[in-house]
Amino acid sequence: MTSDVILVDTRAGVRTLTLNRADRLNAANDALLLALTEELKAADADSGVRVVVITGAGRGFCAGQDLGDVSGRDMTFTEHLNRTYNPLIRTIRGLGKPVVTAVNGVAAGAGASLALSGDIRLWAQSASLIEVFSNIALVPDSGSTWFLPRLVGYHRAFELMALAERVNAEEGQRLGLCEHVYPDETFREDVQAYAERLAARPAHTLKLTKQALNAAMTSTLDEALDQEAALQQLAGDHWEHEEGVTAFKARRAPVFVREE
Repeated sequence: MTSDVILVDTRAGVRTLTLNRADRLNAANDALLLALTEELKAADADSGVRVVVITGAGRGFCAGQDLGDVSGRDMTFTEHLNRTYNPLIRTIRGLGKPVVTAVNGVAAGAGASLALSGDIRLWAQSASLIEVFSNIALVPDSGSTWFLPRLVGYHRAFELMALAERVNAEEGQRLGLCEHVYPDETFREDVQAYAERLAARPAHTLKLTKQALNAAMTSTLDEALDQEAALQQLAGDHWEHEEGVTAFKARRAPVFVREE
């Protein structure tokens, strides 16, 4: 399945959504942002999809906003964000399935926010991230002010944003901006293999785990403990838990994927 701006491929429970504006380093226009949000919602509703991967075509992940697409438009910055980027980031964080952002090249501006929004971030060796907003005298948006300081701390985040410093893959992994870095030559195969490992894990449990982590990011310890207790009951009542316990007792690998 393909569209003009988002390529869609599903294999082994993994749906890969590829930003398809390679000639512009996948700079985002309205069509791309709205289509990506809709494809994410479609993946969430598809029981055959267990993991979603977001990546870019060509040599870039996402170069941020396509400034030519908004130049001269009769719309405020706030209206634009509330129509495009903010619903996209909220959809990713609220998706009931793991989202892997596979950063195959430069992730700049709002593209950096998109790169940081995944549950798992995998980078190619040639990938880089730059909070470029200050170069055009704008404030980081699309979630960067929320994601980045939680990863690197307030002061390093401010420096990266204020100076628009480019972070390469080695530094990105050291800072905790990505979980793994893979060679460019095998990047897409490595991402698929990793995503298939996730897809073999208990999907309902991962949905609840993501829900718990999202809530805990802005809760007190007492609130997190209460949330864990409530979600643990939902996990314990699900067939995945029974399968996990049965497999443990039988000394075999659990099978968490059931054929429809």
